[in-house]
Formats: sequence, C-alpha cells, structure tokens
Amino acid sequence: MTPSETYRANAAAQREAAQKTTLANRREMHERSAYAWEAMAEANEATAARAVVNAAAKLAG
Repeated sequence: MTPSETYRANAAAQREAAQKTTLANRREMHERSAYAWEAMAEANEATAARAVVNAAAKLAG
C-alpha cells in the first residue's frame, strides 16, 4: 500500500467514525482528522508528481 493509499484509508476510517458517533464534538474531531489525512494524501501525490517531472527534466538535461 502506498503512503497516499494509507492516508486515504485513514481518512475513510475517520469519516466512518464520524458517522457512527452521536457526540457533535467527537464527530467534528473525526471530520477534521479526515480532512487532514486527505490533505496529506494530496500533498504526497503532488510531491510524487513533481519528482517524476524533475527526473524527466534531469534525463532530458
């Protein structure tokens, strides 16, 4: 499992936990956590994409 897949799985788990809780403050905590995991996945994917571009530019040289 790639880091991005792990982050997205964690986000999904947090969303599921948010749906299951009856306490508003806990639900908000889980939703914030899901948002943070999604942001980390997006950042990781952007970094990987930049690494591919940089590697291609070095090869083109």
